[in-house]
Amino acid sequence: MISDLSEASIRRPIHGLLTAADIGLTRTDPPPALVGRVVVLYDDHGTRVTHRFGTDTVAWTRSPGRGDDVSASGEDHYEAFRIADDLFYVQFRRTRTPEETISLALDFTSGHALSVTSLISDPAPGRPRVRQRFATARIEGIESTMLPPALSTALTGRRVLWEYGPDRVYEHIYLGPRQYTWQCLAGSEEGLADTDECTAYELRPGIFLFAWQEKALPCAAVTVADHRDIRSIRSRGVLFGLDEARQALAHFTLDGFGKLISTTVYPAEFDPAR
Repeated sequence: MISDLSEASIRRPIHGLLTAADIGLTRTDPPPALVGRVVVLYDDHGTRVTHRFGTDTVAWTRSPGRGDDVSASGEDHYEAFRIADDLFYVQFRRTRTPEETISLALDFTSGHALSVTSLISDPAPGRPRVRQRFATARIEGIESTMLPPALSTALTGRRVLWEYGPDRVYEHIYLGPRQYTWQCLAGSEEGLADTDECTAYELRPGIFLFAWQEKALPCAAVTVADHRDIRSIRSRGVLFGLDEARQALAHFTLDGFGKLISTTVYPAEFDPAR
């Protein structure tokens, strides 16, 4: 499927879009609340995934449930960020299947988790090269009557200015539940724009998991964006895909700071979020 996916290849930039040196990334150690913790996720079919978090690696084991015959295990380097009290974002790339990354939103208050698998697939006309799968799960040992994360239309109509460092500025216009438009206002892609597929889940009031799949470039992103303060929005996540040559992996942590520019209010009969 994909050649030359060596560890040495994963830090190449995607078409000049972002590099590890200039995206304004603030790297931090994993939150102490995760280090040494065992987190077991399970779904309605009884599939269980056990995660044992070390200082910089996570050992995981997948035990299949009903109608599921996929068993797997591994140990991989991970990054994690604290988003809010008892809410964490975790990302790691599976060494044994390097064309696949895992993103987790873990809410130890609600007892719910949301996982996103981003997978580089074979080219197909009209389809993004990197595809994404979303799944909710429960966290073992936490009782909760709260609802799990759900698909959200709350971002529809918002226009947000994002800064990834001093010279990387983008605008996002959230058109509806499945599409958003971006344009580069400053940086190497200044003047470029496109409309791509997106997915938004509301993790907590005002906090969203926002993911997108680009079609012009073979890449996709998963972020957690805190919109509770519209003048100081924060987003962290991962951009994953292939480099310009469509051969080597590119995998970068995103760290963005946003501000709400405006909100479009549609007439009820034409509201794309209805």
